[in-house]
Amino acid sequence: MATADRTAKVTWEGPLLTGAGQVEFQSSGIGTYPVTWPSRVETADGRTSPEELLAAAHASCFAMAFSATLGREASPPERLEVTVTVSLNPKEGGGFKVTDSAITVTGTVPGIDQATFQALAEKGEAGCPISNTLRGNVNITVAATLQ
Repeated sequence: MATADRTAKVTWEGPLLTGAGQVEFQSSGIGTYPVTWPSRVETADGRTSPEELLAAAHASCFAMAFSATLGREASPPERLEVTVTVSLNPKEGGGFKVTDSAITVTGTVPGIDQATFQALAEKGEAGCPISNTLRGNVNITVAATLQ
């Protein structure tokens, strides 16, 4: 039995280049959001993309994992601000591939220095389930700045 199952549903209509879809967050019920090919490879224009959804998943997962790591090994954070940029690039032989997930975190954590903050950010990344899913297939970087 899984610890957690979550469900999202997409309804897509039309061909790839001119069609459109709706991503529905079924488990949480937080909403339905539009998605198109142009929103994926050109400008978002008020729509989301699989890469943005992946970035959101990675950012929230890393924030939780890093917070837990800090609490266990140093001092619980007062605040963490995490930004993840996921890059979609052409792949050799045709098609596309997510190549990078760049994590940037700034935080307020009493009682530690910058070197410890960076080291624990890297340890937190190693414990993030989304990172562990991507590892070996996507280049993951962590840039941590203590405030």
